[in-house]
Amino acid sequence: MSLAPDTARRVDALVTGAQAIGRAPSLLVGVVRDGALTHLAGAGEHPRPDADRQYRLGSITKTMTAVLVLAHRDAGRLALDDPLDRYLPGTPLAPRTLRQLLGHASGLQREPDGPWWERSAGGDLATLLAGLTPEKVALAPHAAYHYSNLAYGLLGGVLERVTGTPWWTLLTRHVLDPLGLTRTTYQASEPYARGYVVHPWHDTLREEPRTDTGAMAPAGQLWSTATDLARWAAFLADPDPAVLAPETVTEMCAPVAINDLDSWTGGHGLGLELYRDGDRVYVGHGGSMPGYVAALAVHRPTRTGVIGFANSYGLRGGHIGALARQVLTLVLDAEPTPVAPWRPAATPPPAALADLTGRWWWMGYEYELRAEADGTLVAGPVGSPTLRFTPEGPDRWRGRSGAQHGEILSVLRDGAGHPVALDIATFVFTRSPDQEP
Repeated sequence: MSLAPDTARRVDALVTGAQAIGRAPSLLVGVVRDGALTHLAGAGEHPRPDADRQYRLGSITKTMTAVLVLAHRDAGRLALDDPLDRYLPGTPLAPRTLRQLLGHASGLQREPDGPWWERSAGGDLATLLAGLTPEKVALAPHAAYHYSNLAYGLLGGVLERVTGTPWWTLLTRHVLDPLGLTRTTYQASEPYARGYVVHPWHDTLREEPRTDTGAMAPAGQLWSTATDLARWAAFLADPDPAVLAPETVTEMCAPVAINDLDSWTGGHGLGLELYRDGDRVYVGHGGSMPGYVAALAVHRPTRTGVIGFANSYGLRGGHIGALARQVLTLVLDAEPTPVAPWRPAATPPPAALADLTGRWWWMGYEYELRAEADGTLVAGPVGSPTLRFTPEGPDRWRGRSGAQHGEILSVLRDGAGHPVALDIATFVFTRSPDQEP
């Protein structure tokens, strides 16, 4: 579904203004809706932006590394709460766990030893591990949110040790190929945008190096295009189970650490950054490497996302991540998701299910249960039932949302088999307010 002309003009104006103020040689921002790149706004001539031109992803690479880790967890090859040294023996960073590394709650320092890894050729895993000492710890685990590139280099090492396969091969086999991300590559592949530093006083360009970061590649090596990054945004919004189970992607979106304790505007899940904008929560990640910045933000409930690239470090005068989220909010405000029309059920629910529907009472408050066509029970205060329960056995239901997520609803029946009470995690609901639970 393409953007309305007025919305598209407003997005284009934001991008054009950001490129001019930020003095980016080229800047492009794409809007993703229902799995497709539906609008691409570009500005700048060095080079002219287009959907198939590569830019560097930077730390958006971490989101793909995290998906690999979770996929191997789901396959039973590792556990998130295992200590790092179970997979990298001798690592002097106990008791830090894989979960803490994924969510930047481990307290590890931000960078590995040696020259700035983003501008320097990287060594192998053995070299990275040899540089680890107890002094690479900045904070105790969970003491605070502390972003660590080093953590993701180590997670790549865990994957390599667990599987006996290099990280890049794993990523290609398990993520890139299944999703058709054919223009997401380890090294730059033409056509690609050169990355620059813009001189602060005379606006000339200095080209930056394009390094192979070696064992730190899982933290920020990849190159990609607007088309491919849009497909990745679509995956985060609506996951392909062949790559990662949808419930696992939802797990990745739960906070491990909040990075802004004063206003709770941001946090980190299992490999995904979390951003709160009013009542909405976006998931995604920012990225930067010398000469490049990138952005990814997704609103999962509406399957809408925004991706962005620029080929100068920092986008002077602004932040590409903030721009992407501004565009995302603009699109969601201007073009809210249409409300699906109500349609009558084709058939009534089975008698055993229909017997449970209607009004129930607890502590003087009135609730209702409704049956949906797929056999789900929906419960809650009269007029606004939002708690969902799915069948798990005779007269036994499992909560799938809200405060009752994971809890059991049991049906209590009288001698004639009629339902007379519902026990939801020891809270007993009765058919009338006068009935004793």
